[in-house]
Amino acid sequence: MTTGEPLPGLWQAYRELTGKAVYTDLTHAFRPGQPHFAGFGDERREKVFDLDRGDGFTVDRYTLVGQWGTHVDPPAHFVAGARTLDRIPVEEMILPLVVLDITARVDADPDATPTPDDVESWERRNGPVPAGSFVALRTGWSRRWPDPVAMANLDGAGVSHRPGWSAEVLRYLIEDAGVTAIGHEQSDTDPGLAASAGDYGLEAYVLGQGRWQIELLAHLDRLPEAGALIVATWPKPYGGSGFPARVFAVHR
Repeated sequence: MTTGEPLPGLWQAYRELTGKAVYTDLTHAFRPGQPHFAGFGDERREKVFDLDRGDGFTVDRYTLVGQWGTHVDPPAHFVAGARTLDRIPVEEMILPLVVLDITARVDADPDATPTPDDVESWERRNGPVPAGSFVALRTGWSRRWPDPVAMANLDGAGVSHRPGWSAEVLRYLIEDAGVTAIGHEQSDTDPGLAASAGDYGLEAYVLGQGRWQIELLAHLDRLPEAGALIVATWPKPYGGSGFPARVFAVHR
């Protein structure tokens, strides 16, 4: 093919997109000992084969729950008979990315949650939240990773003080804006005050609306609030209720 000749198919679009693009990994590398829900237990690894032992190759066995590290929650995680991981189409794995930033409020108050004013302010600057988009809540909480104590932020009574979503914002994003998925830096959709009381109503709402989410995102502070794309991928276990995910953004 001569220089300057149009590239076939989507290759030209790929070249134009990636020529000036920045790729930002939004995924924590998972490991034993990382922050996790107490009921899950820790990750275990063992060498099945090991080059250092003289084997011809290295193979690790990983024992962990699906909701481990940066991970995807499909609707089936909370809703019986709802979509499992293998039933989420690949078309939903690359989406426009909206970043709602409440970091300054969280720095002052770890129990902060987004308000309708945050969304209205974002829309005044950028236009309506796109239908079919992925909305990520930036709180700065991922700066605490992988310290389990800092991530949980418990008080003397064992109550967690960490940010989360709000019902008003989630209802707008899902029922009015029609977003496809959400994500956040903390370990739960619900703020720590609710989760400490066993209240996971916001997560149940999101998944009950047929949406999926990514928890424990990283590096949202490196992204523009509008204009980026997010790519979220995961393995395809039949009937899967959750799995570690690899998530990244493409932006300029």
